[in-house]
Amino acid sequence: MAVQSTALLLFLSLLLSSPVIIFTLAAALPREQETDRVSALPGQPPVAFSQFSGYVTVNKQEGRALFYWLTEATSSPEKKPLLLWLNGGPGCSSVAYGASEEIGPFRVNKTGSSLYMNKYSWNTEANLLFLESPAGVGFSYTNTSSNLKDSGDNRTAADALVFLTRWMSRFPQYQHRDFYISGESYAGHYVPQLAKAIHDYNKRHSNPIINLKGFIVGNAVTDNYYDSLGTVAYWWTHSLISDATYKSILNNCNFASDNSSNQCDDAVNYATNYELGNIDAYSIYTPSCLSSTNGTIRVKNTLLRRRISGYDPCTENYAEKYYNRPDVQKALHANVTGIPYKWTACRLSIQSDLLSLILFHFLRKYQSFYVACIVC
Repeated sequence: MAVQSTALLLFLSLLLSSPVIIFTLAAALPREQETDRVSALPGQPPVAFSQFSGYVTVNKQEGRALFYWLTEATSSPEKKPLLLWLNGGPGCSSVAYGASEEIGPFRVNKTGSSLYMNKYSWNTEANLLFLESPAGVGFSYTNTSSNLKDSGDNRTAADALVFLTRWMSRFPQYQHRDFYISGESYAGHYVPQLAKAIHDYNKRHSNPIINLKGFIVGNAVTDNYYDSLGTVAYWWTHSLISDATYKSILNNCNFASDNSSNQCDDAVNYATNYELGNIDAYSIYTPSCLSSTNGTIRVKNTLLRRRISGYDPCTENYAEKYYNRPDVQKALHANVTGIPYKWTACRLSIQSDLLSLILFHFLRKYQSFYVACIVC
């Protein structure tokens, strides 16, 4: 007993005489954040808020890591909620769209040489966490090539949940903070499915760190039948397609089915290639970016088109020019693996594969989550 007491006293005396050890333990978590701190981006105007970006590994065995960019609130960030933003596509970047064209604090100028402030940024009210998801989108990557073919909604939600729990371990000040999820387009799938995953996760833990308060989706992809039918009706009622083409699509396309037909494909392709022309169907009264390669994408009997946000129709091009700059990627701690392809706002291969892997009726997911929230 005397030997144990002596050993304990010796250990305590060494510990108290070594402040370096104490300070090292106390600073371990903040130092992990400092590694991800963004001091300033090339061409960025001076700002008072903090930024962090980097990777969180969500599957070590398969080498999947998701890229994030946090722009903290412009004032009192410690009192503001945390909001996660997810872009859709599927396969489109939250850095390119959400952060740089929609709700983020910066906009890219036309030459891709500098940034300017977005006076309508949401970070006046919340800490914004932009996530590029799933792996293969934007700067997020995987070392297992098959992951790009078999991702699907279920794994996307599971990986996002792993990301959040590990990210909050790196940023413990956001644990138990009011937390919201938001997004647009195919995030009409991602957002409520992640909310459901968090809800189920929290039920299994007595003191969960993710304090989910709610979610919001805009222009959301929810149900193939109504989304596609509404798209065609919009085209027709705004005189973007002819009466004959409108009737041909309705007569030949069964949007309630997972299977398409050659007659349906021909009718839709005729509308998009010969009648819509260069008109941006999401902003029909503003000019189109004639240098853009964006077009209607026909996948699994669904009408989808990448959305250009804002009055300037070429903003996506500016973003791709800026985020492909090596100095920008270095400042963001991005592309650490040296991906062998150009960073793009959307990866169409992921879009096609993800849509092909929807194995359940999405509205049932919505309904089950709503019921769960009513019960809880």
